[in-house]
Amino acid sequence: MKKLILVLALALTSFAASAQFSLGASFGLPTGDADTGYTFALSIDANYMFDSESEIAFGLAASYLTYFGDEIGGVDIDNASFLPLAGVVRYAVSDKFTIGTDLGYGIGLAPSGNDGGFYYRPMVAYGVGENTAINLSYSGVSVNGGTFSNIGLGIMFGL
Repeated sequence: MKKLILVLALALTSFAASAQFSLGASFGLPTGDADTGYTFALSIDANYMFDSESEIAFGLAASYLTYFGDEIGGVDIDNASFLPLAGVVRYAVSDKFTIGTDLGYGIGLAPSGNDGGFYYRPMVAYGVGENTAINLSYSGVSVNGGTFSNIGLGIMFGL
């Protein structure tokens, strides 16, 4: 039993050592269906990328994405919030330049009745430091025939 626990601990340690964890934040301007009722979007992102010997890397992502409601005709629009969970694919075009996408499901958190929907986020990133990158993305969540989408500018920090 002790040998099994030791083998599992070594496997988990090597698994964690072969991956890269990063945290980031983005500011976005709403587009499409979200353009008229929302002023801006903010997201906090966490990525877990598995180590790869090639230019293509795969991973997992989780985010917290909020669209801040506007006031239209004296009526306040409630904020809309999502918890996107996604698979990630990144292609390193060069040492500094990366393109990729996140695909998954955005769980609706607010307002009441927000069921969430299909989540997508194509992006480009440029490394400005050893563990820092600036990214430009277009993210969207398809909800009840409409789409909450934004064009965002963000920063990611590798840990």
